[in-house]
Amino acid sequence: MLRVLSRPAALALMLLPALALADDKDNDGFKPLFNGKDFSGWVTPEDKALFTIENGEIVGRTKGDLKKNEFLVTAQHYGDFTLKAKVKIRNGNSGIQFRSKRAKDGAVSGPQADVADGFWGLLYEERGRGILERYPEKEAATLVKKDDWNDFVITAKGDHVVIHFNGTKIIDRTDDKFDKTGIIALQTHVGPPMEVRFKDLMIKTQD
Repeated sequence: MLRVLSRPAALALMLLPALALADDKDNDGFKPLFNGKDFSGWVTPEDKALFTIENGEIVGRTKGDLKKNEFLVTAQHYGDFTLKAKVKIRNGNSGIQFRSKRAKDGAVSGPQADVADGFWGLLYEERGRGILERYPEKEAATLVKKDDWNDFVITAKGDHVVIHFNGTKIIDRTDDKFDKTGIIALQTHVGPPMEVRFKDLMIKTQD
């Protein structure tokens, strides 16, 4: 039996190859930072239960008993780069650290793209200068996809850092106090029980 597609359906099929090519172009030069299966290339906190892998996603989950913020940290340091990540937070506070340092006790210091209600659009320096810059709070709230995946693109080159959130530039800062290289880390936060998820972590280093 011959099935005749509606015009919208036929048009969608025609566009699929173009969309696939556009996606390949957008990811040109990017490499996975997380393989979706295990934590190869990452340093886990002492409490291994804080970060797990579910359906190819990194899940940070606490019971509300943390003594300090804990992190899943890349073993490799990165200097100039563009990082892409999708994040979905159920509750609590989290963030994406970059150009940061990890202490022997697992504490991390350095700049962070904040992930939390009331803190979206915030560039924060963990264990340092605190709030460095923020996108207007009310405007940032309108960009958030509540209970869904949110896209971050973080570009660091020299002293210059640009952060895009769901397609909007929220941070554009030049700061000579930024370290020139450092780890990337995902945060679980002290306070009430929380859960955050990360996926599609991709990085492109720059010469």
